[in-house]
Amino acid sequence: MNQRPHPWHGVMVATALPLRDDLTVDYDAYAEHVARLVAAGCDGVVPNGSLGEYQTLTDDERARVVRVAVEAAGDGARVMPGVAAYGSAEARRWAEQAAEAGCGSVLLLPPNAYRADAAAVRAHYAEAARAGLPVVAYNNPFDTKVDLLPELLAQLHADGSVVAVKEFSGDVRRAYEIAELAPDLDLLIGADDVLLELALAGAAGWIAGYPNALPAASVALYRAAVAHDLDTALPLYRALHPLLRWDSRPEFVQAIKLSMDIAGFRGGPCRPPRTPLTDAQAAAVRAATEKALAEGLA
Repeated sequence: MNQRPHPWHGVMVATALPLRDDLTVDYDAYAEHVARLVAAGCDGVVPNGSLGEYQTLTDDERARVVRVAVEAAGDGARVMPGVAAYGSAEARRWAEQAAEAGCGSVLLLPPNAYRADAAAVRAHYAEAARAGLPVVAYNNPFDTKVDLLPELLAQLHADGSVVAVKEFSGDVRRAYEIAELAPDLDLLIGADDVLLELALAGAAGWIAGYPNALPAASVALYRAAVAHDLDTALPLYRALHPLLRWDSRPEFVQAIKLSMDIAGFRGGPCRPPRTPLTDAQAAAVRAATEKALAEGLA
């Protein structure tokens, strides 16, 4: 069992959701995938995030994905479902479903139906926190148009609404300001291609994309980075960066799923409106993935 006092710490993989060719969810493949990630040393999984294509799932599919993840992980504390929703009441209901399933924490975007002001953001997170699980804020100003700046994160933490932030802005300078304004708020690496920079800045975890395809190498990179073992971390980071940077591109779901397929795991297609990679994009992902595998970075 996972007895970590802070279940949102460590390598928490934002899981891709294996789909069959007819675009139905392959729950058996997903269960195998979650179990494989835990066996490879990942600390937990984050189902129903953007990488899990939650926006395209029915309510029944979304709820079942969480239940499958909890069972496959062997310990609900290892599971941090995404609970993003247009309405705050709906986000709270998803957080309550996560609590009922035995999850250890949840991940929540700010309001994403419009450009919400600080008061609305604070009310949104407070509502979800009423479900009783620790809430990790997800700062993705590119897709939501709401930027959780360090000052606002400090307010959310002071409100008791969030315990950590998945920082996806790409601005590594924010790590230091967040630590100054909210020293007890945990910083989680939110983009694969700034892993080393944020690990050195004191990150307590990584909500990760590429461990879906290369779990052992990704875990080794993270452990070395947070230990400030640059002799190990820097060569690994350089070797993996051609893949890690796909995590910050709009086609990240397709790229990671293709890498999974190449590595021998079921990724499969994506549901519309995501379309397949172009031939050039697919060739670049394939070449980088095959090079990493040939170098033993599985």
